[in-house]
Parts: sequence; structure tokens; C-alpha cells
Amino acid sequence: MKRGYFGIGVYHPKTTENIGTLWRSTFLFGADFIFTIGLRYHKQPSDTTDAPKHIPLYNFETYEDFEKFLPFGAEVVCIEQDEKARDLPIVNHPERAIYLLGAEDKGIPQDILKGKQVIQIPYEKPFSANVAVAGSIVLYDRLAKSK
Repeated sequence: MKRGYFGIGVYHPKTTENIGTLWRSTFLFGADFIFTIGLRYHKQPSDTTDAPKHIPLYNFETYEDFEKFLPFGAEVVCIEQDEKARDLPIVNHPERAIYLLGAEDKGIPQDILKGKQVIQIPYEKPFSANVAVAGSIVLYDRLAKSK
């Protein structure tokens, strides 16, 4: 039986195509919702599962608006390449998690990272993944560790 809930979103995403792909992964890996902060979503061909019929998308204009939405007891987990971040393979996912990714070009501002759990995906090369790919990896890791 599934316990808790989780959602995933992107802070100031660069492209709506990434949101469409992440939305599809959100549906496939069992997340409860997806969100954006700072950008509205427009349907994209990268979402072939018609995820909007199954998973709600919330749009927030600012991070402060997003914070007002947070359910009681939910933990915001930032996915960011950062010197203080823990590597994803050793992370235990919170029962009630809201994962926040940053756009590829700017990431998540330091003032948002402060005081939150920050995890990163270790890579062989000194680059980061596309935001939809990174989010999908985190969602898969959560699913794999729940089995």
C-alpha cells in the first residue's frame, strides 16, 4: 500500500517541452501532482500519455505563492548540483515529499536551498542533465527504493 504522497516541479523552467516530458514521467512513476513556479504550461507533443487527465498541474507565479500551497508535513527536497548536496543513491526519500528542480541555465537560488534537503544526481561527466531527465531519474529512484 502506498503511504504518503509526492509531487515534483520546476522553478522557472526554460521550455514547456520539458514540462510535458516531466508530466508524463510524473504519471508513469506514480506522483500525485506536478507544478511550475514562474511559467505557465501549454500542452506539448512530448506528453503522449495525456497526463493532464490523470495528474494535476499547478502553476505558481512566485516561490512565495508556492510556499502558501505546501501541505502540512510536506518536505521540499531540492534537486540541484551543489557542494552541500547529498548524492541520490544514498538518499532516503521522505514519505511526503515535494521535489523542486531548477531550470538548466539558472538552477535554484541559494536563498531557496537554504535549510532544505538538497540532493544531486552523480554523473560521470561534469555536466547536468536536462531538467525533465533529472526529474525522471529522481522519480524512478523513489519508486525503486519503495519496492
